[in-house]
Amino acid sequence: MLRGDLDVIKDVEFIDQNPIGKSSRSNPATYLKAWDEVRKLMSDEKQAKLEGFKPAHFSFNVDGGRCDECQGEGSIKVEMQFMADLVLTCESCHGKRFKNEVLDIRHRHKNVFEILEMTIEEAINFFSESESTTAKRIVNKLKPLADVGLGYVHMGQSSSTLSGGESQRVKLASFLALEKSEPTLFIFDEPTTGLHFHDINKLLKAFNALIDKGHSIIVVEHNMEIIKSADHLIDLGPEGGNEGGYLVFEGTPEKLIKEPKSYTGKYLMPYLS
Repeated sequence: MLRGDLDVIKDVEFIDQNPIGKSSRSNPATYLKAWDEVRKLMSDEKQAKLEGFKPAHFSFNVDGGRCDECQGEGSIKVEMQFMADLVLTCESCHGKRFKNEVLDIRHRHKNVFEILEMTIEEAINFFSESESTTAKRIVNKLKPLADVGLGYVHMGQSSSTLSGGESQRVKLASFLALEKSEPTLFIFDEPTTGLHFHDINKLLKAFNALIDKGHSIIVVEHNMEIIKSADHLIDLGPEGGNEGGYLVFEGTPEKLIKEPKSYTGKYLMPYLS
């Protein structure tokens, strides 16, 4: 049961593992609005101004600078009647998604395609070395992705290729990126799915960052690293299926390990010793 001043909570967000974008051109950089800043940065280059290029020319979602043949996809889908569809590299842009005149525009020797090919960590390092205020905004928008363990994801990686756990962490990163937001109750379902041990620590730091901003978190989880870090636990059981679903324990992790009926407590004990 939730206790306390519930009126303080102004919103509830269920952070599930559903895909973050319906468009095949959606990616983590567009989801966190970092690509908007990249487009502005590229359009501010001297050569771009001479060519009359605007930020829209560096978008793969609208006509102008994107490849007309593949419409910014970088590939062409060939529908097969009785077999799986074929996905072929676009012969016009050779998979680079933009027209040649747009690809000629560079920021510190990198064009938009080369930036899209960077990982999040590489992009953060790249833009951190720029003196541009726009580049600094890009870093600020990308850093939450690295903070939740997604530094290995590529800037232009299609959202459809992300796992459920990765999509969930992109959503978490989007809330970490908000400078101001009303106190919110976040609900996560198995957020450690597929995570390496070191990335679980990053996830915990991200949770603490949300809490420091005045938010509250409910996590459905079986990972002991997460469980031992909770302020309050609700253990359901004692078994699974028809033999479960009953309240076994409610309280702190330190008290849970003393509950003889709790299987969770037995597994948790070594993590608290």
